[in-house]
Amino acid sequence: MYTTKSLKKLALLGAIGKPLKISSTEFMHHISASSKTAARVLKQLEEDGYISRKLVAGGQLVQLTNTGIELLKKEYVDYQQIFCKDYADLELYGHVITGLGEGQYYIAKDGYMSQFRDKLDFKPFPGTLNVRLTDQSSQMRDNMDFLQPLIIHGFSDGERSFGGGKCYPIEIEGIKGAVIIPDRTHYPADLLEIIAPVKLREMLGISDDDEVKIVVKNPQKCK
Repeated sequence: MYTTKSLKKLALLGAIGKPLKISSTEFMHHISASSKTAARVLKQLEEDGYISRKLVAGGQLVQLTNTGIELLKKEYVDYQQIFCKDYADLELYGHVITGLGEGQYYIAKDGYMSQFRDKLDFKPFPGTLNVRLTDQSSQMRDNMDFLQPLIIHGFSDGERSFGGGKCYPIEIEGIKGAVIIPDRTHYPADLLEIIAPVKLREMLGISDDDEVKIVVKNPQKCK
């Protein structure tokens, strides 16, 4: 009952990114509950992994964990879907780099290709374009977490299992495509893998170090 409400209050009080000192007596006013209930709620949030907590003189130091932050992000996305606000698309800039060459092998798998066709409405070229974001765009990259992704499910081909991931529809220099983020990836956050129905290097006439503009489309925008 109190989980998301309490996490939201703690976040508003500043418990994201740094510890917040607060007592149960103080916290009870923020969740309209008794001091005993407030203490129990904080203890439960800690046990569930949503916050870290350290008892100190005069109260406790509380900070949201990544699990707690992700829960609030999911709530944010849900509210976007409910109220359908006209949030802007996300514009990112980066430079083309040479990848490890793994994209062609994975994308060509039927288990992935069929999902891409169904969910993205295009058949991807068997390969990815790798783009390293500029410093400014890298800082904006986390805003993608507030957008609703298209889920790509894992599968087995009878010999080995392949993991799932997320897709975000985009336009790159006006061409329809998608950023694909595997659930298990060794790539840093500032590196994007992009799929499209065409070979982007040839279609756009780009090569390593060229700058490109990527517009991440917001599916919650009102029609």
